[in-house]
Amino acid sequence: MIMVVAAMAISANAQVYVGGGFGIGSTSIDGGDDETTYKFVPEIGYSFDKEWAVGAAFGWEGSKSGDKVVSVNPYVRWTFLHTNMVNVFVDGTVGYAHYYGNGNDTDAFQFGLKPGVAVNLNKNLSFVAHVGFLGYEHAKNNNNDVKADSWGLDLDGRNMVFGLYYNF
Repeated sequence: MIMVVAAMAISANAQVYVGGGFGIGSTSIDGGDDETTYKFVPEIGYSFDKEWAVGAAFGWEGSKSGDKVVSVNPYVRWTFLHTNMVNVFVDGTVGYAHYYGNGNDTDAFQFGLKPGVAVNLNKNLSFVAHVGFLGYEHAKNNNNDVKADSWGLDLDGRNMVFGLYYNF
């Protein structure tokens, strides 16, 4: 009986959200082929309360040259600062990406922390930005068994993701 009451209390405050981000970019290369890249990253999550949520982002990236990436990044989100319009959070994530195309065959794994901010535009719509990554990444090229391991903090402007969430 206590478990049923606890489950009802948790689900009364629970909220599902969907959203994600997309991007497109172009690079002009003197004397070479121009490059166009695109990215689509849908996301779904479940908020248990104002502080804790779980979710996953699924990514697909490509380029005019034929390089492609598919990825999945499940996470646990802790929102530690709340105001009327802004929430600041950090995602604890474990991710996987597969790079392919143009002879590339690479698997990459990561775990770490991704800080972010959500601007609540209204009750149901939020603008969300993830800024950087702190953690570990491992990549292995399956064609030649070359491996790369890296630890660190990456907060540069090229490691930002923007998106919109719809909260049910």
